[in-house]
Amino acid sequence: MADRSSHSVPVLVIGLGRFGTATALQLARQGREVLGVERDAQLVQKLSGQLTHVVEAEATDIDALRQLGAAEFDSAVVGVGTSIESSVLITANLVDLGVSRIWAKAITPSHGKILSRIGAHHVIFPEADAGRRTAHLVSGRLLDYIEFDDDFAIVKMYPPREVQGFTLGDSNVRSKYGVTVVGVKSPGEDFTYARPDTKVTSRDLLIVSGHVDLLERFAARP
Repeated sequence: MADRSSHSVPVLVIGLGRFGTATALQLARQGREVLGVERDAQLVQKLSGQLTHVVEAEATDIDALRQLGAAEFDSAVVGVGTSIESSVLITANLVDLGVSRIWAKAITPSHGKILSRIGAHHVIFPEADAGRRTAHLVSGRLLDYIEFDDDFAIVKMYPPREVQGFTLGDSNVRSKYGVTVVGVKSPGEDFTYARPDTKVTSRDLLIVSGHVDLLERFAARP
């Protein structure tokens, strides 16, 4: 599969609980082929017909994964979270089978550390990430929030009053607040990348990037 684009290669999703199912269905909506693996027969039946393939199997058994052709997948998602032991065994099996990119769900920091040490390429903390995101959105001005490494984030927000009616060059947001307005979305118009001559109105939405603390200060402006 090495000669195929990473945006089109099939994906193996193991564990079809809420996280695994949401991931698998979104991949399917994006036109990706998905092989879902789950040991609960009821979940397998429920998702049958919604994914490319759904099979009932015990993924902690490396021989079962071999029979399913797991070694032929470049990308895999381990959505198992209720059993740390199962999560670790499944991830280790995928590493042993040579899967190039493994995303694994973790429920605690120690769980995540183990997953990283045995070879998971990306460790995901969905509950913790959702909690942090919600806390930032509670402020009211932020409409969306995506945090990256080193406390850097991108947010969608309403514009503070002091920038309304001015161009971005006139309001000088970057030098005053240390954040960068990436784009502006006006009602009924397409998203546009921000320019110094872009004028902001009270009805616009801003896409802003920067350090989390600086974004919070900017968003707190009246």
